[in-house]
Amino acid sequence: MFRRRDLLAAAAAFSCWPRAEAAAPALMLAREAPPGLDPAGFLVSEKLDGVRALWDGRRLRFRSGLPLAAPADFLARLPEQPLDGELWLGRGAFDAVSGLLRRARPDDAAWRELRYGVFDQPGMPGPFADRAARLAALVSSSHAFFAIEQRPVASAAALRHRLDEVVAAGGEGLVLHRADALWQPGRSDALLKLKPEHDAEAVVVGHVGGRGRHEGRLGALRVRTEDGTEFLLGTGFSDAQRDAPPPVGSVVSYRHRGLTAGGLPRFASFLRVREF
Repeated sequence: MFRRRDLLAAAAAFSCWPRAEAAAPALMLAREAPPGLDPAGFLVSEKLDGVRALWDGRRLRFRSGLPLAAPADFLARLPEQPLDGELWLGRGAFDAVSGLLRRARPDDAAWRELRYGVFDQPGMPGPFADRAARLAALVSSSHAFFAIEQRPVASAAALRHRLDEVVAAGGEGLVLHRADALWQPGRSDALLKLKPEHDAEAVVVGHVGGRGRHEGRLGALRVRTEDGTEFLLGTGFSDAQRDAPPPVGSVVSYRHRGLTAGGLPRFASFLRVREF
């Protein structure tokens, strides 16, 4: 049981909820797992393909910082402690979750089908293994969320087998979190994602017109990654997306197959616009 000053300290660390309503909170963000990673020292969980949502003890928000319209009875069953997780409807149901959460007024019946899978307690003290254990204990007193299972994996071969199991069942991959890591915002080797294909995000900085059958509409997006690398993203778009492309300034996700010697994504393909 935490003392009130522990909860207040965590809230302060996580605020990260600045005064501006749409200011993005600080987050722990995953790096790509290197090939052949030895998972010793990590706890491994399934990577849920949902919409990330953060709870600070009072408000539920998207990762962008925008408020999330959730039913009052759902919010009333969340704890005082901060939570980080995914709103999820099951494997392969990202579009359904996204559509549900875009509604200005929550659909109470639909929210009863939605699950909030939590994987961390932002700003709270102690190593990740302790935070995960506390999440499991919190779940026993609330049906508003569930703790995503965290478990050790014995070897690189066992990790690959676990990944194959999840993907074969329709999941998108795994997350590895160092058991001894303190909560700290930003990217580090303490939090890794492992998927059959790599994915990443970039900001749209321009549009390039198409040629041939794409004459008069989008040919490619010029995008900039977090480290400042720019490249053209020209595949993976539907005809509708080429007619009405993501605007400059929007954040898009793309898949790729590793990096070239020059640091550019290999075989990059558009996945979706990050809406929240």
